[in-house]
Parts: sequence; C-alpha cells; structure tokens
Amino acid sequence: MTDLETPVAPPRAGPVWGRAAPALLGYAAVRALGLVTLAVWSAARDKSPHQLLSARWDSLWYTRVAEFGYGYEVRLPNGDVHSNLAFFPLLPWLERAFAAVTPLSYADAGLLVSALASLAAAWGIFAVADHVYGSRAGICAVLLWAVLPVGIVQSMAYSESLFTALAAWSLYAVLTGRWLTAGLLASLAGLTRPVGAAVVAAVWVAAIASFVRERSVPAQTGAPRWRRAPAMLLAPLGAAGYVLWVGHHTGKGPLGYLDVQAGWRNGFDGGYAFARFVADKFTSFPSALAGLALIIGVGLLVWLYVICVRQRQPLPLLVYAGVVTALALCASSYFGSKPRLLLPAFPLLLPPALALARLRTSRSAWVLGGLAVASAAYGAFWLNGSGPP
Repeated sequence: MTDLETPVAPPRAGPVWGRAAPALLGYAAVRALGLVTLAVWSAARDKSPHQLLSARWDSLWYTRVAEFGYGYEVRLPNGDVHSNLAFFPLLPWLERAFAAVTPLSYADAGLLVSALASLAAAWGIFAVADHVYGSRAGICAVLLWAVLPVGIVQSMAYSESLFTALAAWSLYAVLTGRWLTAGLLASLAGLTRPVGAAVVAAVWVAAIASFVRERSVPAQTGAPRWRRAPAMLLAPLGAAGYVLWVGHHTGKGPLGYLDVQAGWRNGFDGGYAFARFVADKFTSFPSALAGLALIIGVGLLVWLYVICVRQRQPLPLLVYAGVVTALALCASSYFGSKPRLLLPAFPLLLPPALALARLRTSRSAWVLGGLAVASAAYGAFWLNGSGPP
C-alpha cells in the first residue's frame, strides 16, 4: 500500500516561497524562451504570435462564452453540431471578470489568466514534489513540466494551466490533511474541465483510505476527521453542477452533456477508436512511423505509471494520474489533442524528476536546457502549423 500523508523526504525548514523560488524562476525562464522563439518563428512566417496564443482553436470558444455567454453553436455540413456548452465555465468566468476590471480584451484577459495560472500550477507541482521527494526533485518536476513538447499550451488562453493549478493544490491539500481546501479546489477544478473527475476521484479515494486506516485512532484525535465528509461532498459539486445545468438548459436531462459531446464526436470508448486510429497508420509508409511513435508514446506513459506505483507514490497522486491518463487515451476523437490533454498528469513526471535530482547540478542543467530549447522550437513549429485542436 502507498503512504497517504507521510512524505518520503524528511521535513524541510524555511518558507514555502523561498523553497519554490528557484523552480518558479526557472519555469518563467523556460516559458519566456518559448514565447520569444514563437515570436521569431511567427515573424518569419508573417503570422501573429498573439493571435496564435489567444485567438485560435479552443481559445476562440472560451472568449465567445466570456463575451456572449452560452448558446452559440456551429452546424457542420456532415450534421455535427459544435456547441459552446462543451466548454466548462471557470476560465470564461475569469476572463469576463478580468476584462470587467481592466482595459484588457477578453482574449488578453485569457492570456493573463493563463500566465497567472501557469505560475500557480508550477508552484503547486513544486509543493507536491517537494512534499514527497524534496526540493531538488520539486524543481526538476516543475522544469520537466515546463519543457514538455506541448508546453507552449501553458502560455495559451486555454484551460490546461488553470486546471493543473487547481488540481496540484488540491492534491497538496490532501497530502497535508487540509480536507476542506482539497474539496473546494477539486470543485473548482470540476468547473474547469471534464477531467476534473480525476481530482474528485483522488479526494474521494484518499479520504476513504485515510478513514479506514485511522478508524482505530482514539476519539480525541478524530477532530479533523469530520472534515473529510464535507470535502467529499464539496469535491464533485462543480462538475456535477455544470453538467446538470447543461442538461436542464438543453432539456435533455442529466445526460444532456453527453449529447453535447456527441455533437463534437467526442466520448469515452475505452480506447477502441484510438487503437483503430493507430492501427490505420500501419496501412502505408511513412505513416507507419507515426503509428510506431504513438505505440512507443503510450508504452512510455504506462511505464512511467508503473514506476510511480513501484516508487510508492502517495495514493491520491496515483489515482489522479491514472484517471487523467485513462480519460486522455480513451477519448474517442481528437487524437491530435491527446498530448495536450495529458499536460495535467504531472505525477508521471516525478520519477524522471527524482532521477534528475540525483544527478550533479551541472548535468541536470544541461539536460533540462537542451529539452527547453527543443520544446521552444517544437512549440513554435506546432502553433505555426497544425496547432492544438
């Protein structure tokens, strides 16, 4: 069994901000490199980096919700109906709030929310990794999250950074026994993306496991226990509230949100459609190389998760990472979006972060520096090409 609340690393002294500062400075430097590279690349292709970050793909849907509310839809020639009800409301609510109190447009407010949320996410990832493995592993985990190939999404007016921030701090609250905070943050995560179910699952499983483990503790130490029940009630309220509202709004009942997703040809089929997508790659060459790369990528994810289990990561991290990964890989469409959908699964980065932390500082710096350059170049190439659907 994995330990729920006892950290692997020894207790650390000093303020949280002081320990997190190197990670946040390094994260900001990586993101700045990515943005500068995008600006240069886009200028060479006569494109606007601002538009690529704030006014294409999903960011357009979010800003439309912020400006006009829900009810907009696009009917495609093949009969599909793309409704903005598919997009959860917390990000557009924040865009509207920032636009109301500043001279920023809704799109620029989205960029500001994303920038602030990405720093909060980096801090949350550090807090979790620092709690489990120590500050060096925490710094490496944050930098690995920053240098992911699709890391540029962290700087876009998308909801991944906001969701990761809420998820990371909710998990940290669970690890440190702050149950009400964990439940509230899980509820907010559920208002951000459908994958908020992963945070809810982590809170529920951790609370149940903690209660079962401690049921023999004397009554006088049980004062904090009652907070687990409200936390478990709070955690699903955000996602459940929005899903039920969509069902009422569309007149299709509690499952109305599934109909909205079906209009986007999106759903959960256990990975069958993705498996067929990968198999179809092997019908010709060179697409077979892409199919092989996809198989290797999925195998790498599974391998990382197995290592997480073997390293006895705390139970809430294992539950959260497992659900995020399963939901991303088993979605029935938008296969090009899967790397982006996996961005919040930061516990999978803890094994390589721990390995980097054990290296000499100069070696880990060279590794992370090389990855940062590669990530910046790929992000600029990606956004100027197909981009994140």
